[in-house]
Amino acid sequence: MNTLKTLGRQVKEYKRDSILCPVFTALEVLMEVLIPFVTAAIIDSGIQGGDMRKVLLYGALMLVMAFLSLFFGMRAGSYGASASSGFACNLRDAMYENIQTFSFSDIDKYSTAGLVTRMTTDVTNLQNAYQMILRMVVRSPLMLISSMIMCFIISPRLSAVFLVALIFLGIVLFSIAAKSMPVFRRVFDKYDDLNASVQENVSGIRVVKAYVREDYEDKKFSKASENLCRMFVKAESILAFNNPVMMLTIYGCIIALSWFGARFIVAGSMTTGNLTSLFSYVMSMMMSLMMLSMVFVMVSMSAASARRIAQVLNEKADLTNPAEPVTEVPTGDIDFDHVCFAYQKGSGEDVLHDIDLHIHAGETIGIIGGTGSGKSSLVSLISRLYDVTGGAVRVGGRDVREYDLETLRNQVAVVLQKNVLFSGTILDNLRWGKEDATLEECQEACRQACADEFIQRLPDQYDTWIEQGGTNVSGGQRQRLCIARALLKKPKVLILDDSTSAVDTATDAKIREAFAQRIPGTTKLIISQRISSVKDADRILVLDDGQVNGFDTHENLLETNQIYQEIYEAQMAAGGDFDEQTA
Repeated sequence: MNTLKTLGRQVKEYKRDSILCPVFTALEVLMEVLIPFVTAAIIDSGIQGGDMRKVLLYGALMLVMAFLSLFFGMRAGSYGASASSGFACNLRDAMYENIQTFSFSDIDKYSTAGLVTRMTTDVTNLQNAYQMILRMVVRSPLMLISSMIMCFIISPRLSAVFLVALIFLGIVLFSIAAKSMPVFRRVFDKYDDLNASVQENVSGIRVVKAYVREDYEDKKFSKASENLCRMFVKAESILAFNNPVMMLTIYGCIIALSWFGARFIVAGSMTTGNLTSLFSYVMSMMMSLMMLSMVFVMVSMSAASARRIAQVLNEKADLTNPAEPVTEVPTGDIDFDHVCFAYQKGSGEDVLHDIDLHIHAGETIGIIGGTGSGKSSLVSLISRLYDVTGGAVRVGGRDVREYDLETLRNQVAVVLQKNVLFSGTILDNLRWGKEDATLEECQEACRQACADEFIQRLPDQYDTWIEQGGTNVSGGQRQRLCIARALLKKPKVLILDDSTSAVDTATDAKIREAFAQRIPGTTKLIISQRISSVKDADRILVLDDGQVNGFDTHENLLETNQIYQEIYEAQMAAGGDFDEQTA
């Protein structure tokens, strides 16, 4: 019921169309039910009575009913299409809006591929089911009940045949639906795996080609596709019993009706016209049952999709604004007060252990450490991309959980490890940092990030189109544009998470020099694998296995910290830098 309530709230402005569709469907059914009754009158009163006037009169009435049925059917179809398409649109909008509130941990819970499947395949299934429900679930029972009533009016004794058939069919259809629904639930989990394979391959196609792994990826996709195929075959094999059972019931009814009807006509207790009408009503009932069985199939398929969609709609982001949020970040001071952090709360596996740091506004802090030491996890807590599991993180003297999330993230700008540009012009991408930024502001930010020099060489300069994912610019250019985008926020705190790894050391030095000269009051945290990128920082934080191993100046760490000494010696042994070593 909770799932139905959640989905029902998304009908919204399409309630009118959702009501009018069943109304016009009911009128269509009324006309179709009355036509066989008029047909019986033509046969009994007109043809057998030899009265052509009645034949013409009843014939004209049938023609009017047929046109009315056509009109009502067209209107019902139009309203049904509008309601189902609008419902699907609202579902996608609501899911997308809720996903935007998700924290990183919420997205990790569902996976990107799983969310894509829910917004595409699952919503399409639900759209088709909703349209079928608006029409078939109204039309079929109405047709069934109306035809049954007319049959009882014509011959109560013969109508007992239909009751037996309906009971038999109802039991079989319920059994089929009960067995197929759990299978379809597993089918859509396989869809997630398939989409994950496609997404991973397409986004990493350059790596696939560079390592000549096309055959491997093809086999991996084929395996995911075959798993999905097997699950569908299993589900459809159960539903395959639906049609034979329907046909058995239909033909059984026709044979029984023919046998008993012929005996009644011979005995004089039934007219030929009445038997003809009964045949029409029987076919109408059987077709209604056939449509109901199709609804069972669609509901079986869409029930799993409905639960998956409702799950996303009902998901509450684990990072929310407090009741009375602070809307101003006073300074760029940062304090880690005995912070512990785990990606999964209660898992007992902390990524960060008892971090106790105090950083002054305007300081430049270098952060260095081995892979998996917790560097990115540490800085993610400052802008509250994740919440601590123990202790507290403070910015400007206030716990980050006290701030309005938008305010905090506007004042704590993060250039993430994975640089992402979106399709649009360079200016469009830069204005993600500040929506109303002028061209001059964008140019200044790009000069600070050393991006202006390569932009000026482009034919369209700041109006140059960036392809999806920034594939038409180099890794270093992409990084510099992302840094410029962050600078446009004019933040109190700027975090660079290994964001200059793809630029040469000379450009890296220029960027750091620009920071020192042009944004001296901004607190700067620079994560890097290169000693040259952090050695001029006011202080350098050395992390090891989620713990603070050292926090001091470059000179002092060289004398006292073994990990820092090892990193320094490894990089300087080849002439001063990984870049030079590679060259």
